[in-house]
Order: sequence, then structure tokens, then C-alpha cells
Amino acid sequence: MNLLRIVLCGMLVGGAIQVAADDEPLEVAITVDASQTTGKLKPIWRFFGADEPNYVYMKDGRSLTKRLGELRPGDVYFRAHNLLTSGDGTPALKWGSSNAYTEDQQGNPVYDWTVVDRIFDTQIERGVRPYVQVGFMPKALSTKPDPYQHKWRPGFAYDRIMTGWRYPPKDYDRWGELVYQWALHCKERYGEQEVLKWYWQTWNEANILPHGYWGGTREEFLKLHDYTIAAIRRAIPDARVGGADTAGDGGDFTRAFLEHCLRGKNYATGEKGTPIDFVSFHAKGSPRWEGDHIRMGIANQLATVDRGFGIVAEFPELKDTPIVIGESDPEGCAACQGPMFSYRNGTVYSSYTAASFARKPDIAAKHGVNLEGALTWAFEFENQPYFAGFRQLASNGIPLAVFNVFRMMSEMGPERLAAESSQQVALDDIIRHGVRGSADVGVLASRNEQRITILVWHYHDDDVAGPAAEVTLAIENLPDEWQDAKVKHKRVDEFHSNPYDEWKRMGSPGAPNERQYRQLMKSSELATYSGETSHEFADGTAKLTFELPRQGVSLVELSTNK
Repeated sequence: MNLLRIVLCGMLVGGAIQVAADDEPLEVAITVDASQTTGKLKPIWRFFGADEPNYVYMKDGRSLTKRLGELRPGDVYFRAHNLLTSGDGTPALKWGSSNAYTEDQQGNPVYDWTVVDRIFDTQIERGVRPYVQVGFMPKALSTKPDPYQHKWRPGFAYDRIMTGWRYPPKDYDRWGELVYQWALHCKERYGEQEVLKWYWQTWNEANILPHGYWGGTREEFLKLHDYTIAAIRRAIPDARVGGADTAGDGGDFTRAFLEHCLRGKNYATGEKGTPIDFVSFHAKGSPRWEGDHIRMGIANQLATVDRGFGIVAEFPELKDTPIVIGESDPEGCAACQGPMFSYRNGTVYSSYTAASFARKPDIAAKHGVNLEGALTWAFEFENQPYFAGFRQLASNGIPLAVFNVFRMMSEMGPERLAAESSQQVALDDIIRHGVRGSADVGVLASRNEQRITILVWHYHDDDVAGPAAEVTLAIENLPDEWQDAKVKHKRVDEFHSNPYDEWKRMGSPGAPNERQYRQLMKSSELATYSGETSHEFADGTAKLTFELPRQGVSLVELSTNK
């Protein structure tokens, strides 16, 4: 028997993970077959977005955008509301503006791309491409312009944000010309080959009638969409266009939208149908505050994904059409705060993300549809208190635990390997019931020519203490030359890759000093696990054992230069 050489770097920050004496650990057996691929493992995680586009070019926004781009340069996308909203470019919660369209005293259009250029320039320079949401309605075009800019803040009724930007245009031709001029400007500024790689779609969640993001009727939205897509295609004939980015699966609204795109009469051109290169809808979880802890609602999100894919599958013409879940989150309002959102800073959010993302390709396979991406509606909130409880990827420039799960997923290979766990909740069960009984200790494995990468998570809907998992990971059917493979074990848990818990150990300072800030930044890096890991190689099988606490996520990598 040969020992498998293991390379473990880094230090355990803050102490060792403890399991209560009366908690029996979960015995978990995970098997990965290194010789059996089950298809491509698409990087569906590479999409992000936010309500507030102007944060992108602020100090912490620029640094986070750079980190997003580094995950997969040139192949990370960002979707934002408010790109055409009127205003001076000053950001606020649930708000943004560019002042792209105004009118002079004679009523003639005035176009100003200064702010939207700044947003897109910041992204593209940092390896992030636009997922262009065409909206919202400029004040000069809105059929109900007043009041226009809202005064919402956390704690206020959510419908306070629904002001004059949400209404149909008073002139669809002028709207179409605005979109055409914008798309043409983008092509001229960034080059046709660049803008052909973008996604273009109309508005946001137009199915929430009558009090949501769209203040018109369904037919008025279809008309707006047709004029939008016709204008984009007039400027960029081969632009990638789609939609409708509905709230939830969209139900009959989505069916009507797809039917219209495939077979309806186009409001703008009079021809049959509207181009549709991708389909998009949204899927959210449903967390609930239980009085003493948060209970997540992963079942609600995955059930929405299941229904959405089922709707697309009803249209045979769309079997191969890419699907992007245009917002894919544990719950709705990223800028809202309160006990039910207390999970966001730490390891509940990160383990939820691992468990939910791993299921989405399996749901797509169940329906025979083409999942291309799932967009995390989270970015950052500038000049807010440290770890304020927003749904975000970083706080005051410090990446959170969830960001390190995206770092893990960015290291996965392009081919998926057959893998199973004795403690992974079955797909149909988690869609119906979530994770309310036994914990979900699951696995997703991949490879390229020289690396095998294995993601393991320990998730439960209830944010309460629970036993750790004693994991035995067997990687089978390895060639003999892999007996000298190097092994790296990276970890997100209470003491690894997690600045929020490090901040709490500091005493939760409201304004960390420079030394504390450097320590928080160090704790935000994707850390190598330094706990005990046993390992051996025999008869073509590498076997590793390690402890994985509840809400922990591990990335185990085997690599060889041979």
C-alpha cells in the first residue's frame, strides 16, 4: 500500500471546529468514479446582477467587479436594473440611473451615454460582460412620470419603489429609436464582435401585474419587447436576444410570451414571431424566521426551476435553446434587512449556494432542456456598515463566504464525473420538501486532463447546530500514475474563508482599524483546510477521510503532471 502524497497549505484561523459531545457525527460515504464521465459540467454560476448599476464604478464596486472577472475572464456576465432610468447617476438602495434619454424644450430626443458607458467600461475592463437589461422607462417617455424617483429604504413597504419608471412609453417609436441608438453606440464603442457576446433582454418581471416592475398590461409588454428586440437587431443584426426574465417560472405569462415569440404577430415589424436566442425566468427561495433561527426554503427555489424548465419543454422548438435563470437566489429583496435575512453574511448562504447550484443541471436533464446559466442576484452595497445583512458578495470590499463557493466552482473542470453520496438528499425529495430532516451532504465531481475536482457540501435548511459529517471519500478507477498525485483541500466553514465569523471573533467592530481590516481581507481568501485528513492509495482507489461541519463546503483536488 502506497501513501498518497498530500499537499496542504495555510493555517487554521481562530481555532478548531468543535462538535458537541452528545452529537454523533454523520458517517458519510462518497464515491467518485474517475473513469466515468456523465457529460459536460457547464459553468452555470458565472452570472451575477443587482438593482443598483451605479455601484459598479464606485470604489468597492470596482474591486468586486475585478474579482468577479478573475473567476473566468471574459465569460462572467452582469445584469442590472435601471440602465435607462432618468437621474444624475447617484446610487441608492433599489435605485440607479443613467439619464440616457431626455428631451429638449422642443421635445426632441437628447441621448447621453456617459453613465452607461462608465458602467460597461468598468465591467469590460475587468473581464465582465454585460447581460443588458433594456430598462427602465426614462421620465420623458413615461406615460405616468410623476412621482419618478422613489424614497424607499429598508423597512418601508416594498411597493414604495414602484414609481414612474415602470410605465409603458408614451411613444413606442421613440422608445425603439432610443434602444436602437443605444445598441448602435455600443457596437461602435466596443466593436461588433464584442457586443455579439452579450445577452440582451427587455425589462424585468413584467408578469407581476398590476403592481410590480411593469405598470402596463401583458399585451403592452409584448409590444414593448417587440419594439426593443427589433431595435437591437436593427443595430446589431446577430445580437443574442431573449427573455422574458419573469418573476418565478411565469406560468401562463411565460407560455404566452414564448408562444408570441414563436408564432405571434410582431408588433414592431408586422412579421411572424420575435427572435428568441435564450429563455430566461427567475427562481427564488423562501426563508422564514422561526423566532430563534432562520429556516431556509431551498425547495421553493428548486421547485420553481423545475416548473420553469417544464414550461420551456412544452415547446419542442426550444429544446436546444439556452436557458438562463436570470435571478437565482435564496429570496427576493437583496437590499431588505431583518431577522429572516440573517443568514446572508455567513455559511448558511454559502452552503445553500453549493447545494442549490449542484441540483440545477440535474433538473435540466430531467426535462431535456439546455441550461446555460443561473444568475446570482447579489453584488455589493457601497458605504454601508460592515456585514449589514444585505444579500451581497462582499461587504466594504471584503468578499464573503459565499464568494468563496463561487471561487470553488470556478476551479471545477469541464467534464462531470459520476459521483454519489450516502447522505445526499434525492432530487425529487429536495424539490418537494427541502432539507428538513437529515442533512444534505452532497457531491459534485469533475475533471480535466490533469485534475479531478470534487465539491462536497453539508447543508440543512435550519440554521441550528448539528453534528459534523465524517466523510470517507473514495475516488475509484484511477490509473497507477495517480498514486503520487498532489491533493489540495480547500474549505469554507466557520474558521476558513469566512470573514464574517472572523469579524465576530474580533468583537464586531463598527469601524475595523487597518490591522483588523487586513486580517478580515486575509480571512476572505479561499483557504486551504488545515484540519486532519487521512489519505491512502491502493488498487486504483484514492481514499480520503475528513470532517465536514454543518454548513461547511469542501473542494478536494487531485492533480498530476503526468
